[in-house]
Order: sequence, then structure tokens, then C-alpha cells
Amino acid sequence: MAEELYSRLREFFDRMPGGFPATESGVEIKILKRYFQPQEAEMVMHLGRFPETVAAIAERAGMAEGEAAELLESMARRGNIFRVRVGDQAMYMPMSFLVGMYEFHLKTMDRELAELFHEYAPELMRAQLKVKTKQNRIVPVGAAVETNKEVASYDLIRQMVRQYTDIAVFDCICRVERGLLGHECKRPTENCMAFGPFAAQYYVENGIGRRISVEECLRILDKAEEASLVVYPSNSRDIVNICCCCSCCCNELRALKMHERPADYIISSYQAAIDPGLCNACGTCIERCQMEALIEGDESMEVDSARCIGCGLCVPTCPPQAVAMMLKEGVEDPPANVLEMNESILRDRSLA
Repeated sequence: MAEELYSRLREFFDRMPGGFPATESGVEIKILKRYFQPQEAEMVMHLGRFPETVAAIAERAGMAEGEAAELLESMARRGNIFRVRVGDQAMYMPMSFLVGMYEFHLKTMDRELAELFHEYAPELMRAQLKVKTKQNRIVPVGAAVETNKEVASYDLIRQMVRQYTDIAVFDCICRVERGLLGHECKRPTENCMAFGPFAAQYYVENGIGRRISVEECLRILDKAEEASLVVYPSNSRDIVNICCCCSCCCNELRALKMHERPADYIISSYQAAIDPGLCNACGTCIERCQMEALIEGDESMEVDSARCIGCGLCVPTCPPQAVAMMLKEGVEDPPANVLEMNESILRDRSLA
């Protein structure tokens, strides 16, 4: 009976934008059992796709409102569902496993959970990379494009974050996970961020992150650029999160790096280009690239366009300033917001 319950729960989360595919080993069921007690598993499947009041959820679940409120808030505090506060009223909704629950369990990540996710990640990444609309997009680091007046506002990361007064920062769960598995990363850890009153509040209220100013957010982005981290915000003009990623820890970048053509599987407006007349073949760009997209040519460095993901990390540290970011052809505007993005993903997956 319990196996059937968690099988239904897996199917429920597989209908979320991020997906939750089944595996032969059943590792995904082990993850769900770590997260949800049976009563919680039943309850979460009564949630709708958008935030709802306790009264509406309790009625659908056939449960007393007080009991439902206690159960829902317990799950929200532990990162199993998302809580939105409108005035003094709490509203609840489910989240995708990734991006969503995985990150919300930052403070409860341990060796066992890290091992389970390490086993599950390749299957989940394969499923996510197949979908046309992505949950995140690559934006060039600020120094790579900020002096170009023709760059769209949604590709200017510093301009994007200045729109927000509610910002929270928290540790990169990918680096935490890799550290638990014995693969410590020397790059900064506290550089994932959530934006807007709902997302930032959830992280702060649940003790997952801390509130920061716009000025501190910009300093974090500067340090991420120095540490050659890829800027990876939500795939929307109105962002709710920014990850600062490395290909040794980030599950998605690690999966991308294994492909012969990483550029085919990401959303990015730019690719790097090298002026052979300026390049002195010093190789500095090779050290910064997360996708091994820079190669040594006969007289200068060259860009493998199939591998370049447009992160811009190679631009600010090029001594002769031989690298520039070039706008790709046929670039479409990202969705207006995350709700629009999720609807697009669901359509891509024939779920909407």
C-alpha cells in the first residue's frame, strides 16, 4: 500500500514543470520517503498548481481546517511545499522537485540524501535537458556586456537585480551536496539568491537564507565573477532566483559538460568570439571556461561554438581584450515571469 502511495506521489511531481521521472532502481521513491510521511504524501496531492487558502485545501482533502493548517505549515517549514503570505493569511502550493524542493532542503541535506540525489541526478537532468523551455537561462557576467548599450535589459544581470528590494542569499546546495560526498569546492558557497517578496520571504522565514541589500547582492555577483562562476537566473524577465554555478558541482552544468554540444541544450543570448588579430594565445580564457569551449589554434585561441554557453567568463580577464560577446541569431525574449515560463514548460511536455 505504501509503495502505491509513493508511486502516485512520484507521478504527481512528474506533472510539475521540473518533472520527476521514474527510474529502474526506484531511487526517486527513496527520496520521497525521506521527505514525506504517508499523511503528508496524501495531503500534498490535494494541492492545486497555484497558492490556495487552508480552507480550500482542507475542504478538498476532507479534513478539519485546523488539522490541515498544522500539517500544511509543518510541510512548508521543512521545505516540502511553498508558502505565500498575503497579509496575515498563509497560502500553500506544491513546487517542482528541481528547481524547488531540492533547494528548500538545504539545511537538512546529509550524506544519505546527497548520495540518493547523486544517483538520481543523471536521470532527472536528461529529462530536463530534453524540454525546449528551460527553468534557467545563462546571462553573461556583468563585466562582459555592461558597457554595450544594445544589450537587452534581461541580459544585464546588475540592472536586473537593482529592480528588487526583497532579496535573500543562501548557500549553493550543489556545493553542499558535493562537499558531503567528499568533493569540496574552493569557490564561494553563499551565492544563490531569491528575489521578490514571496520567494525571499520564504527563504528567510524558513531559516534557509538571510535577507540582503541590493548593494550586497551586487558584491556577491562581483565575487562570483572573480571565482569564474556562471550566472544562471530563472528563465524569465521577472526573475525569482539566481544561481552562481560551476561545472564541478552544479548538476545541470556537469550534465551539460558531458555533451559534445552543450550550447544546444541551454538558453542564452550570446556566444563568445575571439579577435585573432588581438589574441596573444596566453590561455587565460581556458582557465575560466566551464565548458571547455576555448581551444588553442595555430596562432590564437578559438571558440568552439557548439560548447560555448555564453556565460562571458572569458571576457573580463582577457589581457589583450581579444574576447567579446556576440548576440546569437534568432534569440527570443524570455517569458515575462516564472508563471509564464512554467506554462510554457508544461506545454512542451504536453501537460497543458
